[in-house]
Amino acid sequence: PAAPSAPAAPTPPSVPLPTTATQTGQATESAPPQAPTLPEMMEQLVPIIVVIAIVYILVIRPRSRREKEQLAQLRNVRRGDTLVTSGGLVGKVTKSIDDNEIELEIAPNVRIRLLRSAIVEVRAKGEPVKDEPTPAPAPAGKSGGARGAKSGAAKSGEAKTSDPKSGDTKTGSQG
Repeated sequence: PAAPSAPAAPTPPSVPLPTTATQTGQATESAPPQAPTLPEMMEQLVPIIVVIAIVYILVIRPRSRREKEQLAQLRNVRRGDTLVTSGGLVGKVTKSIDDNEIELEIAPNVRIRLLRSAIVEVRAKGEPVKDEPTPAPAPAGKSGGARGAKSGAAKSGEAKTSDPKSGDTKTGSQG
């Protein structure tokens, strides 16, 4: 009795190499394509990485900063602040109802409830005008300047008074 032999391992089918035609018309076999090497992959990835970095710096980061600033403004809305809503209404905050709603006065004795998410701009009470620069305070210890002008007007016997109705400044004499 013969011992059973193990089945023979199947041989992998041979893959024919692609043939290319040359100028002379003879067919030649070319080598199979190789996987790209690390330097070749880096050459392809560098431009993509640069574009992603530029988009992040120019678009994503400024947008996220603006969103954080706007959220901070919405959280810090207090009574007396002037607001602009997404519908274009301008009014003063009279009461903070809860974390999501406020009460806004848009006209004398006309109050509405408004969601904080509808606030577009916060104009805080007493915000300085951006067009006019604030004057620098005078250094202490020096005499003259505005102090001398006030004392000169008082010495001449003239006093400035204002009429609350007209808003004009009038000069009159005392005595």
